[in-house]
Amino acid sequence: MDLRPHIQKMTHRYAEIEAALSDPNAFDNPQKAQELAREHSRMKELVAVAQDYTKVAAELEENRKLVATEPGGSEMWSMAQEEIARLEPLEQKLALEVYKGIVPQDPSDSRNTIVEIRAGTGGNESALFSADLYRMYSRYCEAQGWKVEAMDSSPSDLGGFKEIIFSVTGTNVFKRLKYESGVHRVQRVPATEAAGRIHTSTCTVAVLPEAEEVDVQIDPEDLEINVCRAGGHGGQGVNTTDSAVRIFHKPSGIDVRCQDERSQIKNKAKAMKVLLSRLLERKIAEEDAKYAAHRKAQIGTGGRNERIRTYNFPQNRVTDHRVEVTLYNLPNVLEGEIDGLIEPLMANDLDEKLAALKTE
Repeated sequence: MDLRPHIQKMTHRYAEIEAALSDPNAFDNPQKAQELAREHSRMKELVAVAQDYTKVAAELEENRKLVATEPGGSEMWSMAQEEIARLEPLEQKLALEVYKGIVPQDPSDSRNTIVEIRAGTGGNESALFSADLYRMYSRYCEAQGWKVEAMDSSPSDLGGFKEIIFSVTGTNVFKRLKYESGVHRVQRVPATEAAGRIHTSTCTVAVLPEAEEVDVQIDPEDLEINVCRAGGHGGQGVNTTDSAVRIFHKPSGIDVRCQDERSQIKNKAKAMKVLLSRLLERKIAEEDAKYAAHRKAQIGTGGRNERIRTYNFPQNRVTDHRVEVTLYNLPNVLEGEIDGLIEPLMANDLDEKLAALKTE
């Protein structure tokens, strides 16, 4: 693939952004100015890499010409061969960075994220595994320097969760966590199983990019908002005030409840955040449906009905079925060490997009 047209295009775009940012009127719209500043930062780095690639490619071409024209075994011929051996891997590395830069970016990648974990088949064992997944993601987010904030939960009798919803705030959160959407299957002997039989249970994980007000417009008339007493297993402040908030969006039928905070105002704000994100997810899904043929070629887009991963306790094994990656370190994975699962998915996703780009 000839990268020169793409490099010319990105260089032209970088000049356009610089010109736009130099215009004082650009800051009349703070949101647009912020978007331009983010794009400028990304394009500045990409143009620098593209310039390095262009320089290395030119040097490589010169040395290849020398090898073709100089007598074999001469000093110039040998020096050119050495330079080719040095420059070829460098050119490939820089070309890959340029490819990554010209692959269309997912506009949601830089967003904060809302994660919803729900128990599926398996009763109490599924609810217990929901708690394991919540701990796994919490540990992973902590290692990334991200902030996790619980939004709502429905505990089970044995200490797990029938459902838990939490937000994650940080840099490139959705970019990494979006691959976690889908059905997670666990195979293990439950603590309540006297005969030692292995049970199979499932949990569903939904990863939603946090919506902004400009993404989804909501008519207040379409909302039905109710307050009620928060439920739970007891403790100071539980069931004493009407702090839990339920929001029902009539057009979509989406029902959201938040009770994690003792403040009704805070619970309402959290519930609205979840509602907006669910509506944005639906909007994105509708847009993606127009490109179903392309989407079939991609992985990790997070279909909720797709069984994506198996956690097998007797075999100390975790298998991701989308890229057939298997790790034999289940305890470490459950402690939040999931980069070994996420990064192959990211790499495969990039490969698919690059392949599509090269055929255009």
